[in-house]
Amino acid sequence: MSRDDAVPERALSDVSVRPSTEPFDGPTDAPSDAPFEERRAELRAGFVERHPFRLDVFQRRAMDCLDRGHGVLVAAPTGSGKTIVAEYGIAGALADGKRAFYTAPIKALSNQKYRELVAIYGAEGVGLLTGDNAINGEAPVVVMTTEVLRNMIYARSRALSSLGVVVLDEVHFIQDTYRGPVWEEVIIHLPAHVRLVCLSATVSNANELADWITTVRGPTEPVVEQTRPVRLDQLYFVGDRTSDKLHVFPTLVDGRPNPEAARLDAEAARGTRKGDPRKGGSKQQSRRTLFMPSRGDVVDRLAERDMLPAIYFIFSRSQCDDAARSVGRAGVRLTSVGEQHRIRAIAEARLSGFDSADLEVLGHGAFLTQLEAGIAAHHAGMVPPFKEVVEACFAEGLVKVVFATETLAVGINMPARTVVIEKLSKFSGERHTFLTPGEYTQLTGRAGRRGIDEVGQAVVLWSPFVPFDQVAALALSRSFHLHSAFRPTYNMAANLIGRYTRAEANRLLNLSFAQYQADRDLVKIEVRLQRREFQLAELRESAVSPFGDIEDYRAAQSRRLTERDVASVVEAGLDALRPGDVIHISHGAYTGRAAVSTIAQRKGTTRIQVITTQRASVTLTAEDFDAAPEVLGHVEVPIPYAPHRTAFVKDLARGLDRAQLAPQRGQSRSGRQRDDLVHPVSRDPDLRRRLERAGQADRIAREVAQLRGKVDDRDRSVARDFDRVLAMLSKRGYTEGWTLTPAGHLLAGLFHECDLLVAEVLRAGLLDGLDPAALAGMVSVFVYEHRSSEPAPAPWFPSKAFRDRWRSVEALSDDLRRAEERAGLLPHRMPDPTYVAVAYAWAAGESFAEVVAAEDLSGGDFVRTMRQLIDLLRQLVIVAPASTTRQAADRAAEMLHRGVVAASLPVPEPAPDPTPEPAREHARLRDMT
Repeated sequence: MSRDDAVPERALSDVSVRPSTEPFDGPTDAPSDAPFEERRAELRAGFVERHPFRLDVFQRRAMDCLDRGHGVLVAAPTGSGKTIVAEYGIAGALADGKRAFYTAPIKALSNQKYRELVAIYGAEGVGLLTGDNAINGEAPVVVMTTEVLRNMIYARSRALSSLGVVVLDEVHFIQDTYRGPVWEEVIIHLPAHVRLVCLSATVSNANELADWITTVRGPTEPVVEQTRPVRLDQLYFVGDRTSDKLHVFPTLVDGRPNPEAARLDAEAARGTRKGDPRKGGSKQQSRRTLFMPSRGDVVDRLAERDMLPAIYFIFSRSQCDDAARSVGRAGVRLTSVGEQHRIRAIAEARLSGFDSADLEVLGHGAFLTQLEAGIAAHHAGMVPPFKEVVEACFAEGLVKVVFATETLAVGINMPARTVVIEKLSKFSGERHTFLTPGEYTQLTGRAGRRGIDEVGQAVVLWSPFVPFDQVAALALSRSFHLHSAFRPTYNMAANLIGRYTRAEANRLLNLSFAQYQADRDLVKIEVRLQRREFQLAELRESAVSPFGDIEDYRAAQSRRLTERDVASVVEAGLDALRPGDVIHISHGAYTGRAAVSTIAQRKGTTRIQVITTQRASVTLTAEDFDAAPEVLGHVEVPIPYAPHRTAFVKDLARGLDRAQLAPQRGQSRSGRQRDDLVHPVSRDPDLRRRLERAGQADRIAREVAQLRGKVDDRDRSVARDFDRVLAMLSKRGYTEGWTLTPAGHLLAGLFHECDLLVAEVLRAGLLDGLDPAALAGMVSVFVYEHRSSEPAPAPWFPSKAFRDRWRSVEALSDDLRRAEERAGLLPHRMPDPTYVAVAYAWAAGESFAEVVAAEDLSGGDFVRTMRQLIDLLRQLVIVAPASTTRQAADRAAEMLHRGVVAASLPVPEPAPDPTPEPAREHARLRDMT
């Protein structure tokens, strides 16, 4: 059964659906025609019929939002069925004859979603674009990483014109330091006609995120589900030597920390204070009566209590492998003979593309033995096909315990009955950090399989370094606040310069979620400014006369009358009006005829009240007219004269509807003669309307100027960072004013965290003249990053000339970092030569066994780094200035794409495809320059 299988329907109060308090100040394409309504009703009925389980309230509410033509942000716990909403959004786009894109933050999740959608729409109906894999990219539904969609937007791909909906899965990645800005770029830059379906884990500020999307894109409604589909019980496992047993405590009792567990922990803590430091006692030694349960004991206890299958989170790859080995060697067997046969069949089918020697290097024998016992490890150090075998076996209930790092918690559909968290801290690459409430929620969200388990369990193990009250506080926490990680990058700046004016680029940056969180009023001002500028352009266009220059005509009129004269003429014209006179007005959204109901003098100013054809009462003064009003006709004033009574207003409006109006004479009530016989524009039969539009344009222009002043006066933190980036690009020759140089076009085609450094190296010619293997080795310095706490081994270089080039790259990087620090910019990551030997050897044709044995690498790291290297080399094929370098990069990418690297693709690569749209655009720009 799937995670979306039937559960009891809950009350409406469990779901929060809140229309945005700040409606989009601009056009919306929300359809309201009857055919659309009928089409959506038919779609909804068919969709519900195809799903045999009852939809949850939040799912139906989210579908209602889509039926109204709005975007939607669904924030709900893991496994609650958010994907149903995405599928409905995709179905709606296809029903409307549009395409749908499904974006995911990681390639593994993209691959999984691709397989799921193929099961619905068939292989011909679904495509996949992940940077290193392209399948059926012209399909009606395409799954891709968010970066691929961002690149398509910058390349102005034609595919966007037929796009109806984009699903942004795991949108809470918006706060990821390195990848979060991509989500914001996509949300801001996507064409206005595209609706968004945003899926997120439960976050505390979902309404804020939805309000921001509404502000910059149009109506986007937040649908927040707080209730998990399966109840979660939280447990605390404590080993106790005094009783030689493993205690199992509920972490919470009646919604509060368990007093019994707290007492046991406190007693151990008091023993610490009684210890004698002079005798060598330590905190850990003095608490020797309590201990962290062993992994084997935990697995045994889970099996005894019918709490399997389980995901056992250990934040260390090597420890995951050690755990799987030790539990397997202890003789644990959790599978039947039939299950073992099925496991072997799954493994053989997925690993058939591997060479036997490579499988031996990857530890295939031990891997399969553990799998057949119902045990497995899962982490980034494994090659993707091995991880996929684990996922497939776990999904079928064949593997009962998976020892995994936190990467398993990101999106991949692998729910379990139980989740075990061995430690509440993890190593971030620089230091150990305590789990955040959001991370804890993400991990424990895997506990409880919808439709299978009545309850899920989250187990935390006792640790001498984490007191129980801290464990309980984490279990009770519901705070997961999203913070934007948006910052302008060099590549982003180059693409903005190449595609927008300076004002447009600054506005787009001011629309970011980061700026919204810093000063949401500025974002709203920017949106209002954008709308007013759009109105101004429309008004000025409609004011253009085919008979001549209307501004010249207006200027001639202005020369005859000073501003004071005009005001006095208008004032006199208003004063000459009488109740019942019919005039033409333009006020707010209304333009048309109106009947005068009252005229009054207040403080020397004439005020008139008029009734429109819409039965609205409007008060006007001279400031509302650009010229004296012309009487177009007259209606009888109702008797008795009671202008404030409803009956009077209705009678006057009815008279207005029946009034016979004289043609407009081109002369004001004041008798002021226009310059009709002098200027050719005076012959325009539509002159009055054009003059009104020109006058309205003047008023809108004054408002635009005021709004621009407000923008300039506010604190634009993102814009300041952008200005620093622009200054850096200008100083290093990538821009001239607001124009890209040839180097700038090169930079616009480099999508990499070290984009400017790679561009500098290309411009310096440091990649030219290298053979493919040497080029692969040199380019690897921008891809690989040594993150172990152990010092990196001494780098190996194939020749002295290569070493000299590396030193030039290193010197260039040092110079650039100093410049970035002086400019107040975040310095780029330093290039790392550690991987040169590996990349060179693999490109030169050495076997996987030789390369891995020599460098002590994990298979997963090897494959992942090679994929990243291939991706960057393929970018060089497009942007490198020298044709020989482009050819060498193309050859190097081909040489690297073999063996375990090629076999690790999730699906077979298709036949050679035409160059993708973004690549064509960047190649065109390169050739132009």
